Amino acid sequence: MPNEQTRRDLIKLASAGIAAAVVQPSLSAQAGGANAPSGELEVHVTAGKKRFAAERPVKWAPERGSSAEAIVIDPNASFQEVLGFGAAFTDAACYTFNRLAPGARAELFHELFHPSEMGLSVGRLCIGSSDYSRNVYSFDEGEPDPDLTRFSIEHDREYILPALKSARSVNPDLFLLGSPWSPPGWMKPNGSMLGGCIHPKSFPAYAQYFVKFLQAYAQAGVPVNAVTSQNEVDTEQNGRMPACVWSQEHEIGFVAEHVGPQLAQNNISTKIWLLDHNYNLWGRAICELDDPRVNQYVDGVAWHGYVGEPAAMTHVRNAHPDKHMYWTEGGPDYTDSKYQTDWANWGTTFAGILRNWARCIIGWNLALDEHGKPNIGPFSCGGVVTINSETREITRSGQYWAFAHYSRAVRRGAKRIESSSDMKDIAQVAFANPDGTKAAVITNKGLDRRVLVRMSGAEAEVELPADSIVTLTWKS
Repeated sequence: MPNEQTRRDLIKLASAGIAAAVVQPSLSAQAGGANAPSGELEVHVTAGKKRFAAERPVKWAPERGSSAEAIVIDPNASFQEVLGFGAAFTDAACYTFNRLAPGARAELFHELFHPSEMGLSVGRLCIGSSDYSRNVYSFDEGEPDPDLTRFSIEHDREYILPALKSARSVNPDLFLLGSPWSPPGWMKPNGSMLGGCIHPKSFPAYAQYFVKFLQAYAQAGVPVNAVTSQNEVDTEQNGRMPACVWSQEHEIGFVAEHVGPQLAQNNISTKIWLLDHNYNLWGRAICELDDPRVNQYVDGVAWHGYVGEPAAMTHVRNAHPDKHMYWTEGGPDYTDSKYQTDWANWGTTFAGILRNWARCIIGWNLALDEHGKPNIGPFSCGGVVTINSETREITRSGQYWAFAHYSRAVRRGAKRIESSSDMKDIAQVAFANPDGTKAAVITNKGLDRRVLVRMSGAEAEVELPADSIVTLTWKS
């Protein structure tokens, strides 16, 4: 591993990389030339009573070189490839979906997952119970069973697997991440899935637990594309919910000596992502990836945004440029009075995530009821959508509308491209899609304003309503 002096130098370089990649305007974007765009930009706005509403297109014109507020885009400078956007198929979410009549459920799934609609293309599922479940469960609960003789995914056949199959039937390219909140209780010194830590002697059986889970899901018709070793590695939530603390050394040992080799030996192509927790653990992520035994099995790092800043992802990516960054959890609070209208906060959050190398954004529960239920834990999360437990009315959150501005315009395989501005209250990020179209998502948390979008010697004037998200798409 690097010594302390080397690590300090690495942090300085990482910080410099953030400044270069995120803040500094690109000269080539201002240069102009034969590749200047022409034609129209399609405009969609969420603001006030408008929800991803199509506005009158705006036209590109030759750049005038004025000093007006501007966002400068350079399509010649590109960054990470986008995997997609989505949220979690928790036990609670799948149960909530099932409360809809079949026709209404099919209609909602078409809206959420079909490429012609929201096009959500990434989802997360729980390997056993999370706090957003109807009860505490694992796939092998009870007395110690190191040979996993009673392992079964039967619990998930009622609501979870049908929901996943339905979503995949609407969008066959749906990428699924599996995350455990806790091993079975008998693998832990406290004998419970609630809180505590895993016992190292359980590592061999737990690696086999992963193998059996992935094989069983594949046999059920729902292959899982990636796993994390643990949701939120450094908290046991005071024993109030399924959780498990993993020390850095234990995660290194489990990945390097057990689950990594077991997936390889069983010819399972599922990717492994580390950490699955907050930005403030970026130093831990670097140290784990510094270990070549871990590095060989790991595709990237999973992040939550509850503590710290998204620049942490750039720190890790600069230290290990061959590893990918993934954002895997964050959701609204149903008790917040702005639950349905905080799209500008989420739009700003999403822009910061994507400008720091994240390949995906996965929200928390796809759906919950009006009380944030089912929930066996202590937190007051809401769903991307709310389905009323009595009327079955569907309510879309502010986070839903933020997702709409990204997922409807940015497709899998898109590359983030350079974009810069120094305007207060403005967050922006731009992309080049595989089909040659381009998109820019601009969030305005301030008052009404007009800005110029400049690219390759052309500019377009765009109106940004107060507290809005505006998505621009164009063909050239």
